[in-house]
Amino acid sequence: MSEKIGIVLLNLGGPDSLDAVEPFLYNLFCDPDIIDFPGSFLFRKRLAKLISTRRSPKIRIQYEKIGGKSPLKEHTLKQAAMLEDKLNEKFPAKVYAAMRYWRPSTEETLAEIEKDGIKKVVLLPLYPQYSKATTESSVKEWNKQLALRKDLDIETTLIESYYDFPPYIDAFTDRVNEGLSRFPADEQDKVHLVFSAHGTPMKLVRQGDPYSAHIKKTVDLMMERGGYTQDSSLCYQSKVGPLKWLTPSTPDTIEKLAKQGVKHMLVIPVAFASDHLETLYELGIEYRHVATEVGVERFEITTGLNDSPLFVDALARLVFDKVGTLTPGLSSRAAHQ
Repeated sequence: MSEKIGIVLLNLGGPDSLDAVEPFLYNLFCDPDIIDFPGSFLFRKRLAKLISTRRSPKIRIQYEKIGGKSPLKEHTLKQAAMLEDKLNEKFPAKVYAAMRYWRPSTEETLAEIEKDGIKKVVLLPLYPQYSKATTESSVKEWNKQLALRKDLDIETTLIESYYDFPPYIDAFTDRVNEGLSRFPADEQDKVHLVFSAHGTPMKLVRQGDPYSAHIKKTVDLMMERGGYTQDSSLCYQSKVGPLKWLTPSTPDTIEKLAKQGVKHMLVIPVAFASDHLETLYELGIEYRHVATEVGVERFEITTGLNDSPLFVDALARLVFDKVGTLTPGLSSRAAHQ
Protein backbone atom coordinates (compact mmCIF):
# COMPACT_ATOMS: atom_id res chain seq x y z
CA MET A 1 0.00 0.00 0.00
CA SER A 2 1.54 3.30 -1.11
CA GLU A 3 -1.23 5.82 -0.34
CA LYS A 4 -0.56 7.64 2.92
CA ILE A 5 -3.43 7.53 5.41
CA GLY A 6 -4.05 10.29 7.92
CA ILE A 7 -4.95 9.51 11.52
CA VAL A 8 -6.49 12.34 13.52
CA LEU A 9 -6.41 12.12 17.31
CA LEU A 10 -9.46 13.98 18.59
CA ASN A 11 -9.13 15.56 22.02
CA LEU A 12 -10.64 18.36 24.09
CA GLY A 13 -7.50 20.45 24.30
CA GLY A 14 -6.52 22.81 27.09
CA PRO A 15 -5.06 26.29 27.56
CA ASP A 16 -1.38 26.45 26.65
CA SER A 17 -0.81 29.54 28.81
CA LEU A 18 -2.59 31.39 31.60
CA ASP A 19 -3.75 34.01 29.09
CA ALA A 20 -5.44 31.24 27.12
CA VAL A 21 -7.65 30.14 30.03
CA GLU A 22 -10.53 32.56 29.38
CA PRO A 23 -10.72 32.06 25.57
CA PHE A 24 -10.47 28.29 26.10
CA LEU A 25 -13.42 28.41 28.49
CA TYR A 26 -15.33 30.60 26.06
CA ASN A 27 -14.83 28.03 23.28
CA LEU A 28 -15.94 25.28 25.65
CA PHE A 29 -19.16 26.97 26.71
CA CYS A 30 -19.97 28.02 23.13
CA ASP A 31 -20.36 24.34 22.24
CA PRO A 32 -24.07 23.52 21.79
CA ASP A 33 -23.36 20.06 23.16
CA ILE A 34 -22.23 21.71 26.42
CA ILE A 35 -24.76 24.55 26.73
CA ASP A 36 -27.94 22.86 25.56
CA PHE A 37 -31.39 23.88 26.74
CA PRO A 38 -34.48 25.19 24.93
CA GLY A 39 -33.77 28.52 23.26
CA SER A 40 -30.09 28.54 24.26
CA PHE A 41 -29.01 29.15 20.65
CA LEU A 42 -30.42 32.66 20.95
CA PHE A 43 -27.87 33.79 23.52
CA ARG A 44 -25.30 30.98 23.83
CA LYS A 45 -22.34 33.19 22.92
CA ARG A 46 -23.31 35.87 25.42
CA LEU A 47 -23.79 33.23 28.11
CA ALA A 48 -20.44 31.63 27.23
CA LYS A 49 -18.77 35.03 27.54
CA LEU A 50 -20.37 35.60 30.95
CA ILE A 51 -19.42 32.15 32.28
CA SER A 52 -15.85 32.26 30.96
CA THR A 53 -15.26 35.76 32.34
CA ARG A 54 -16.54 34.79 35.79
CA ARG A 55 -14.83 31.40 35.98
CA SER A 56 -11.45 32.24 34.47
CA PRO A 57 -9.83 33.88 37.56
CA LYS A 58 -10.49 30.76 39.65
CA ILE A 59 -9.41 28.39 36.86
CA ARG A 60 -6.23 30.43 36.22
CA ILE A 61 -5.20 29.82 39.83
CA GLN A 62 -5.73 26.09 39.34
CA TYR A 63 -3.55 26.07 36.23
CA GLU A 64 -0.89 28.07 38.05
CA LYS A 65 -0.66 25.23 40.57
CA ILE A 66 0.00 22.60 37.88
CA GLY A 67 2.63 24.54 35.95
CA GLY A 68 0.79 27.42 34.29
CA LYS A 69 -0.84 25.49 31.45
CA SER A 70 -2.51 22.25 30.47
CA PRO A 71 -0.13 19.40 29.61
CA LEU A 72 -2.77 17.85 27.34
CA LYS A 73 -1.29 19.17 24.09
CA GLU A 74 2.17 17.80 24.90
CA HIS A 75 0.74 14.40 25.84
CA THR A 76 -1.40 14.24 22.69
CA LEU A 77 1.44 15.23 20.36
CA LYS A 78 3.70 12.67 22.04
CA GLN A 79 1.05 10.00 21.55
CA ALA A 80 0.71 11.09 17.91
CA ALA A 81 4.46 10.78 17.29
CA MET A 82 4.66 7.35 18.95
CA LEU A 83 1.62 6.12 17.05
CA GLU A 84 2.96 7.39 13.73
CA ASP A 85 6.20 5.48 14.24
CA LYS A 86 4.32 2.28 15.00
CA LEU A 87 1.89 2.61 12.10
CA ASN A 88 4.67 3.30 9.60
CA GLU A 89 6.08 -0.13 10.35
CA LYS A 90 3.06 -1.49 8.41
CA PHE A 91 1.83 1.24 6.05
CA PRO A 92 2.45 4.92 5.20
CA ALA A 93 0.68 7.09 7.76
CA LYS A 94 0.76 10.53 9.28
CA VAL A 95 -0.84 11.23 12.65
CA TYR A 96 -2.35 14.60 13.50
CA ALA A 97 -4.08 16.08 16.56
CA ALA A 98 -7.29 18.12 16.49
CA MET A 99 -8.35 19.86 19.71
CA ARG A 100 -12.02 20.66 20.15
CA TYR A 101 -11.62 23.84 22.19
CA TRP A 102 -8.04 25.01 21.61
CA ARG A 103 -5.04 24.47 19.37
CA PRO A 104 -4.24 22.80 17.08
CA SER A 105 -7.88 23.32 16.11
CA THR A 106 -9.81 21.10 13.73
CA GLU A 107 -9.64 23.89 11.14
CA GLU A 108 -5.85 24.12 11.47
CA THR A 109 -5.47 20.35 11.27
CA LEU A 110 -7.61 20.12 8.14
CA ALA A 111 -5.44 22.78 6.50
CA GLU A 112 -2.36 20.69 7.26
CA ILE A 113 -4.03 17.53 5.92
CA GLU A 114 -4.95 19.35 2.72
CA LYS A 115 -1.39 20.59 2.33
CA ASP A 116 -0.09 17.03 2.78
CA GLY A 117 -2.45 15.70 0.11
CA ILE A 118 -4.09 13.13 2.41
CA LYS A 119 -7.27 11.64 0.94
CA LYS A 120 -8.19 9.03 3.56
CA VAL A 121 -8.53 9.86 7.24
CA VAL A 122 -9.31 7.77 10.31
CA LEU A 123 -10.68 9.76 13.25
CA LEU A 124 -9.42 8.30 16.53
CA PRO A 125 -10.92 9.97 19.62
CA LEU A 126 -8.85 10.01 22.77
CA TYR A 127 -12.14 9.48 24.57
CA PRO A 128 -12.33 5.69 25.06
CA GLN A 129 -15.97 5.89 26.18
CA TYR A 130 -18.42 7.47 23.74
CA SER A 131 -20.40 10.53 24.78
CA LYS A 132 -22.37 13.24 23.05
CA ALA A 133 -20.28 15.78 24.98
CA THR A 134 -16.93 14.43 23.77
CA THR A 135 -16.72 12.15 20.73
CA GLU A 136 -19.93 13.37 19.11
CA SER A 137 -19.00 17.02 19.66
CA SER A 138 -15.54 16.54 18.14
CA VAL A 139 -16.93 14.66 15.14
CA LYS A 140 -19.54 17.36 14.56
CA GLU A 141 -16.78 19.96 14.51
CA TRP A 142 -14.78 17.85 12.05
CA ASN A 143 -17.78 17.51 9.73
CA LYS A 144 -18.56 21.22 10.01
CA GLN A 145 -15.02 22.30 9.15
CA LEU A 146 -14.74 19.71 6.36
CA ALA A 147 -18.00 20.96 4.82
CA LEU A 148 -16.58 24.48 4.72
CA ARG A 149 -13.75 23.22 2.51
CA LYS A 150 -15.90 22.36 -0.48
CA ASP A 151 -12.94 21.54 -2.72
CA LEU A 152 -11.42 19.11 -0.22
CA ASP A 153 -12.32 15.48 -0.96
CA ILE A 154 -11.48 13.34 2.08
CA GLU A 155 -12.83 9.89 2.90
CA THR A 156 -13.37 9.84 6.66
CA THR A 157 -14.00 6.90 8.96
CA LEU A 158 -14.43 6.92 12.72
CA ILE A 159 -13.24 4.63 15.48
CA GLU A 160 -16.26 5.29 17.69
CA SER A 161 -15.11 3.88 21.04
CA TYR A 162 -12.83 1.31 22.62
CA TYR A 163 -13.95 1.22 26.25
CA ASP A 164 -13.96 -2.60 26.19
CA PHE A 165 -10.98 -3.19 23.87
CA PRO A 166 -8.68 -5.69 25.65
CA PRO A 167 -5.34 -3.98 24.75
CA TYR A 168 -6.72 -0.68 26.10
CA ILE A 169 -7.87 -2.39 29.30
CA ASP A 170 -4.44 -3.99 29.67
CA ALA A 171 -2.72 -0.60 29.31
CA PHE A 172 -4.92 0.79 32.05
CA THR A 173 -4.41 -2.14 34.43
CA ASP A 174 -0.67 -1.66 33.97
CA ARG A 175 -1.07 1.85 35.42
CA VAL A 176 -3.18 0.47 38.27
CA ASN A 177 -0.51 -2.09 39.08
CA GLU A 178 2.10 0.67 39.17
CA GLY A 179 -0.13 2.66 41.51
CA LEU A 180 -0.63 -0.29 43.84
CA SER A 181 3.14 -0.85 43.95
CA ARG A 182 3.50 2.49 45.79
CA PHE A 183 1.82 0.92 48.82
CA PRO A 184 3.68 -1.47 51.15
CA ALA A 185 3.28 -5.05 49.95
CA ASP A 186 1.46 -6.13 53.09
CA GLU A 187 -1.04 -3.24 52.70
CA GLN A 188 -1.92 -3.62 49.02
CA ASP A 189 -4.87 -5.95 49.57
CA LYS A 190 -6.42 -3.30 51.88
CA VAL A 191 -6.21 -0.51 49.32
CA HIS A 192 -9.63 0.68 48.14
CA LEU A 193 -9.74 1.22 44.38
CA VAL A 194 -11.62 4.45 43.66
CA PHE A 195 -12.54 4.69 39.98
CA SER A 196 -13.23 8.35 39.25
CA ALA A 197 -14.83 9.29 35.93
CA HIS A 198 -15.68 12.69 34.55
CA GLY A 199 -19.38 13.24 35.24
CA THR A 200 -22.10 14.20 32.79
CA PRO A 201 -25.56 15.69 33.35
CA MET A 202 -28.28 13.11 33.97
CA LYS A 203 -30.12 14.71 31.07
CA LEU A 204 -27.64 13.06 28.72
CA VAL A 205 -28.23 9.68 30.34
CA ARG A 206 -31.98 10.07 29.89
CA GLN A 207 -31.38 10.95 26.23
CA GLY A 208 -29.62 7.62 25.75
CA ASP A 209 -26.01 8.74 25.96
CA PRO A 210 -24.00 5.49 26.41
CA TYR A 211 -21.14 7.08 28.36
CA SER A 212 -22.09 5.95 31.88
CA ALA A 213 -22.72 2.38 30.71
CA HIS A 214 -19.36 2.39 28.89
CA ILE A 215 -17.62 3.59 32.06
CA LYS A 216 -19.16 0.81 34.13
CA LYS A 217 -18.11 -1.80 31.57
CA THR A 218 -14.54 -0.45 31.55
CA VAL A 219 -14.38 -0.71 35.34
CA ASP A 220 -15.78 -4.25 35.34
CA LEU A 221 -13.26 -5.36 32.72
CA MET A 222 -10.36 -3.73 34.55
CA MET A 223 -11.28 -5.50 37.78
CA GLU A 224 -11.62 -8.79 35.90
CA ARG A 225 -8.52 -8.60 33.69
CA GLY A 226 -6.40 -7.15 36.49
CA GLY A 227 -7.51 -9.90 38.88
CA TYR A 228 -8.11 -7.33 41.61
CA THR A 229 -9.72 -8.57 44.81
CA GLN A 230 -9.65 -5.21 46.59
CA ASP A 231 -12.87 -3.36 47.33
CA SER A 232 -13.73 -0.79 44.69
CA SER A 233 -16.06 2.15 44.06
CA LEU A 234 -17.14 4.07 40.98
CA CYS A 235 -17.77 7.80 41.32
CA TYR A 236 -17.88 10.98 39.24
CA GLN A 237 -16.05 14.29 39.32
CA SER A 238 -15.97 17.75 37.70
CA LYS A 239 -19.62 18.75 38.10
CA VAL A 240 -20.39 22.20 36.69
CA GLY A 241 -23.67 24.11 36.94
CA PRO A 242 -27.02 23.49 38.64
CA LEU A 243 -28.21 20.42 36.69
CA LYS A 244 -28.29 16.99 38.33
CA TRP A 245 -25.21 15.01 37.34
CA LEU A 246 -24.14 11.39 37.64
CA THR A 247 -23.63 10.34 41.24
CA PRO A 248 -22.05 9.58 43.64
CA SER A 249 -19.50 12.38 43.46
CA THR A 250 -15.82 11.62 44.03
CA PRO A 251 -15.42 13.87 47.13
CA ASP A 252 -18.59 12.39 48.68
CA THR A 253 -17.24 8.90 48.01
CA ILE A 254 -13.91 9.72 49.64
CA GLU A 255 -15.68 11.05 52.74
CA LYS A 256 -18.04 8.06 52.92
CA LEU A 257 -15.21 5.54 52.63
CA ALA A 258 -13.19 7.35 55.28
CA LYS A 259 -16.16 7.17 57.68
CA GLN A 260 -16.23 3.42 57.02
CA GLY A 261 -12.61 3.21 58.14
CA VAL A 262 -10.81 3.10 54.78
CA LYS A 263 -7.27 4.46 55.26
CA HIS A 264 -5.65 3.63 51.92
CA MET A 265 -7.07 4.72 48.57
CA LEU A 266 -5.84 4.44 45.00
CA VAL A 267 -7.77 6.81 42.74
CA ILE A 268 -8.02 5.69 39.11
CA PRO A 269 -9.12 8.42 36.64
CA VAL A 270 -10.95 5.95 34.47
CA ALA A 271 -12.35 8.27 31.78
CA PHE A 272 -9.13 10.10 30.93
CA ALA A 273 -6.45 9.08 28.43
CA SER A 274 -3.93 11.66 29.66
CA ASP A 275 -3.19 13.75 32.71
CA HIS A 276 -4.62 17.27 32.70
CA LEU A 277 -6.38 19.68 35.08
CA GLU A 278 -8.95 17.16 36.30
CA THR A 279 -6.29 14.65 37.33
CA LEU A 280 -3.44 16.93 38.39
CA TYR A 281 -5.41 19.62 40.22
CA GLU A 282 -8.89 18.30 40.96
CA LEU A 283 -7.72 14.85 42.09
CA GLY A 284 -4.11 15.59 42.95
CA ILE A 285 -4.67 18.74 45.01
CA GLU A 286 -8.35 19.43 45.75
CA TYR A 287 -9.56 15.91 46.50
CA ARG A 288 -6.28 14.96 48.16
CA HIS A 289 -7.02 17.76 50.63
CA VAL A 290 -10.49 16.29 51.18
CA ALA A 291 -8.93 12.89 51.88
CA THR A 292 -6.42 14.33 54.35
CA GLU A 293 -9.15 16.22 56.19
CA VAL A 294 -11.22 13.06 56.71
CA GLY A 295 -8.32 10.94 57.94
CA VAL A 296 -7.16 9.00 54.88
CA GLU A 297 -3.54 8.02 55.56
CA ARG A 298 -2.41 7.14 52.04
CA PHE A 299 -4.01 8.70 48.95
CA GLU A 300 -2.45 7.81 45.60
CA ILE A 301 -3.55 8.56 42.04
CA THR A 302 -2.61 6.45 39.04
CA THR A 303 -0.52 8.10 36.34
CA GLY A 304 -2.40 8.94 33.13
CA LEU A 305 -1.89 6.72 30.12
CA ASN A 306 0.13 9.58 28.58
CA ASP A 307 3.09 8.02 26.73
CA SER A 308 2.38 4.44 27.79
CA PRO A 309 3.73 2.10 25.09
CA LEU A 310 0.89 -0.31 25.87
CA PHE A 311 -1.68 2.43 25.26
CA VAL A 312 -0.06 3.49 21.98
CA ASP A 313 0.02 -0.16 20.93
CA ALA A 314 -3.72 -0.36 21.70
CA LEU A 315 -4.34 2.71 19.53
CA ALA A 316 -2.28 1.17 16.73
CA ARG A 317 -4.29 -2.04 16.87
CA LEU A 318 -7.50 -0.04 16.62
CA VAL A 319 -6.17 1.71 13.52
CA PHE A 320 -4.94 -1.53 11.97
CA ASP A 321 -8.40 -3.02 12.43
CA LYS A 322 -10.06 0.00 10.82
CA VAL A 323 -7.58 0.37 7.95
CA GLY A 324 -7.78 -3.36 7.30
CA THR A 325 -11.47 -2.91 6.44
CA LEU A 326 -10.70 0.01 4.13
CA THR A 327 -7.64 -1.27 2.30
CA PRO A 328 -7.59 -4.71 0.67
CA GLY A 329 -4.32 -6.43 1.37
CA LEU A 330 -3.80 -4.97 4.82
CA SER A 331 -5.65 -7.35 7.07
CA SER A 332 -5.94 -6.87 10.78
CA ARG A 333 -4.30 -10.24 11.37
CA ALA A 334 -1.30 -9.34 9.21
CA ALA A 335 -0.99 -5.94 10.85
CA HIS A 336 -0.84 -7.45 14.31
CA GLN A 337 2.00 -9.83 13.52
